[in-house]
Amino acid sequence: MAHGDLHLDSRVIHGGQSPEPGTGAVMPPIFTSSTFIQDSPGVHKGFEYSRSHNATRFAAERLLASIEGSRLTDAEDRTNGGFCFASGLAAIGTALELLDCGDSILCMDDVYGGTNRLLNRVRKRSQGLKVEFVDMTDLGRLEAAIKAHAPKMIWVETPTNPTLKLVDLAAVAKLGKACGAITVCDNTFATPLLQRPLELGIDLVMHSTTKYLGGHSDTVGGALVTGDKALAEKLRFMQNAIGSVMGPFDAYLTLRGVKTLAVRMRQHCSSAARIAAWLEKHPKVERVTYPGLASHPQHALAARQMRLDGQPAGGGMITAYLKGGIDESRRFLENVHIFALAESLGGVESLIEHPAIMTHASVPAEQRKVLGISDSLVRLSVGIEHVDDLIADLEHGLAKA
Repeated sequence: MAHGDLHLDSRVIHGGQSPEPGTGAVMPPIFTSSTFIQDSPGVHKGFEYSRSHNATRFAAERLLASIEGSRLTDAEDRTNGGFCFASGLAAIGTALELLDCGDSILCMDDVYGGTNRLLNRVRKRSQGLKVEFVDMTDLGRLEAAIKAHAPKMIWVETPTNPTLKLVDLAAVAKLGKACGAITVCDNTFATPLLQRPLELGIDLVMHSTTKYLGGHSDTVGGALVTGDKALAEKLRFMQNAIGSVMGPFDAYLTLRGVKTLAVRMRQHCSSAARIAAWLEKHPKVERVTYPGLASHPQHALAARQMRLDGQPAGGGMITAYLKGGIDESRRFLENVHIFALAESLGGVESLIEHPAIMTHASVPAEQRKVLGISDSLVRLSVGIEHVDDLIADLEHGLAKA
């Protein structure tokens, strides 16, 4: 059976991989060699230099292409439309090189702080990009922005970081095709297990593999996946020309991490749903934003677009607004212990952070205010510990807030 025909639970383990031919090793080996011998000038076994060709990275790239549903064949692209990078931002930076100097890009208004910083403080200056931030939860606003700015790229993040807004990917894909823009979805929060951007018509999917795909807070990386042969050809050139590639050891850790993605996501989603419902009733919590709650403004879209095992799934991220301000938030964050106060997300361990001070501090204060990234907002990445222990830990912290 071809790997592309397997269920996702099987593809996360076997997708794009085969036993190493020399030894029969089940796991792809870590190839650390920087260069490869040639039989004659330009005559080699398909490997010249590790920036361009690395078998461990290729295995990770083919795996991610498989689980995102690229469907490009080996003949169409060597890694089936998957490309791995040194970080999520390196992946974003390479994707932006698909644009020409002075092009217009429409970006979801609430995105990862590093994405905002790269667009606003780097690429506006160095690439002359015309960047417009749009609340794409309102498709009317997106249509108006397309007419006003004629974008060459539409950048979507859904669910968004940190306010967990959702964007209708099928609708964005349709609008992008109509105006000739490349549509890109940052699928980091949902993962390919919950959300299928390529199947909904999106051209290019981006991941911070540091998060759920790696899953163990021990590797940093990024990825791009496309099912479009022409885009894959451009990205193949850009990846090699720019050179911000994933190293072989990080590729190995990504391969290892993805193998448990399906079982981890079930626990993340199950625990987060229970914790979100509990927080929503807590007297010291003003409100909770979680796609799986009926109170989420786009709960119906979440139920349609984010699914696991055929059922709606809200993911493992929760945003909570505490009653009070920075002092209450600080006391709460200082008094949780199982939830580690740290940046990043998506690991087996639970993490908690304060976006206004930590991950989104680089977003201008005025923009944070508009987006609702207030001093009372805390972001939870629910791990796979026992949910009763996590709730007890949050109760202890809230009692001190």
